[in-house]
Amino acid sequence: MRIGLLGTGPWAQIAHAPALSGHDELDFAGVWGRRPEAAKELAERHGVRAYDDVDALLADVDAVAVALPPQVQADLAVRAARAGCHLLLDKPLAPTVEQGRAVVAAADAAGVASVVFFTTRFQPGPQTWIAEQAAVPGWFTARAQWLGAVFTSESPFATPWRREKGALWDVGPHALSVLLPVLGDVRHVTAAAYGPGDTVYVVLDHAGGASSTLTLSLTAPPAAAGATVELRGEAGVAVLPEGSDGAVPALMRAADALLATVRTGRPHPCDAAFGLRVTEILTTAQDLLDGGGR
Repeated sequence: MRIGLLGTGPWAQIAHAPALSGHDELDFAGVWGRRPEAAKELAERHGVRAYDDVDALLADVDAVAVALPPQVQADLAVRAARAGCHLLLDKPLAPTVEQGRAVVAAADAAGVASVVFFTTRFQPGPQTWIAEQAAVPGWFTARAQWLGAVFTSESPFATPWRREKGALWDVGPHALSVLLPVLGDVRHVTAAAYGPGDTVYVVLDHAGGASSTLTLSLTAPPAAAGATVELRGEAGVAVLPEGSDGAVPALMRAADALLATVRTGRPHPCDAAFGLRVTEILTTAQDLLDGGGR
């Protein structure tokens, strides 16, 4: 399958381009970016073509991987789907519910496959753990702490969209991608409040009867950074294992999932529709935060 890359930033350089060029079943065809010089540099590094015109790239490939801010991703994903391209997207799918719905509608109308790269869902250890815990009845409560130090350390990911949207939108999708398949959909976002920096606290009521609390931050002290998900219920306590490999192998597994969806026609659990549901939950939490102030 011929695939193109949309985006040239740190994530495209560190994860997407190496994963696409190293995948045995993908023909990495080219790169388009909002900065032509950056696209040329990244393309040369991987021996592929740099495209000045995004529509020319879309016409030359079967699929696209997107490594762009969510508001840019959403619009280009609609454009790519209408051009008949399968979609390997990043989280969050979109910054608004309206834009997320447009992506899902375009993919459905065009009959193209979609996978959203929620990193933890494509790590072998966590992936197995999530499936195992989803089969366990009687979960009572859960807590997810996703604490990053993006804005308290020298990080290439201190990008404008993260400064604007904060931890809720950057690491909130990771937490939800673990909790939803285990505890069920969110019936209500019952509370949301700000903490220090961009830290937010969110309380969720799940369809399975459990509640969960999220602590999300990109401004944690570096020594305090890390992710933890803990479940408590009738079976006792279960803690999410750490992923054992990096972003590139995980992204290659996401590409495997996209290929499998194209072959079988069966949607992947992390498709654009799931990405939309995450956006809906984040939007509800953001509305609560905006209503309550700081």
